[in-house]
Parts: sequence; C-alpha cells; structure tokens
Amino acid sequence: MTTIDPVAASGTAAPAQGLYTGTTAPAVQRKQTLDSDVFLKLLVTQLANQDPSSPMNTNEMIAQTTQLASMERLTSLATTTSESFALNMRQAAAALMGQQAQYNDADGTPHSGTVTAVSFAGPVPTVTIGDATVPLDTVSGLSTSTS
Repeated sequence: MTTIDPVAASGTAAPAQGLYTGTTAPAVQRKQTLDSDVFLKLLVTQLANQDPSSPMNTNEMIAQTTQLASMERLTSLATTTSESFALNMRQAAAALMGQQAQYNDADGTPHSGTVTAVSFAGPVPTVTIGDATVPLDTVSGLSTSTS
C-alpha cells in the first residue's frame, strides 16, 4: 500500500496535504522542496486523473513543460555559477603565494605577513599569513614581498 506524503513548501507554512511523491520513507527523509521529479509526478497524476470529457488544455500542458525546462536550466546555471565562483576563489588564493598580505583579526586588529600556504579544504580557501590561517575573504590588502 502506498502512502500520501505531505510536501512542505520552502517557507514556514503548513505542509500541503495529498501530494503523492512516490515514497514511503519516514517524514525526516522526505523531500522538503518541489523539484523536477515532484513536478513530473504531479503532471503525470494530473493527466491520469483528468476528466475525459474535459481534458487538459494543450496550452497549459506546454506551459507547464516549459516551466519545468526553465527550472532545470536555472538550476543548472546556478550550479555552474557556484562552481565557477569556487574556482575563481581558488585561483585568487593560489595567486597570493609569496605576497605580503594584510588582514584584520576578529577583534579588528590589523596584521600583515607573507602568504606561505594555501588550503582548499573548506568551502572558502584559507591562506597562511605568518602564524595565522585566515579565510581568503578576510584578506584586506596586498603588496609585493620584500624578501
């Protein structure tokens, strides 16, 4: 026997009732956003349960399919943009090697030193300036090394 899953909207409103997402997974593991899979299931369910004497308007179906394609393209574009930004941050961090860099610590005290290492372990690259490891986005200035 299948169950009916509530699919929550992305806000804080109460979950919608009666949307079948094709899963009997516990509530914690269920999807909490509408994606292309849920959209297609809703469209197929709508087509399967339509009134034969009053079928869905072809223009509506084309509009919904176009919306799905647009959503998928926007999702793909967002992913590509995010990956491009991450790559740009890595390139910027690597270019700092050997440079004199300035940054402010958590108290606002300015520090400076030579960038001796770069790490890409976290979501934001970190650079080692002197004895401190600081996120790339806290570097406030650069100058050529005075070695």
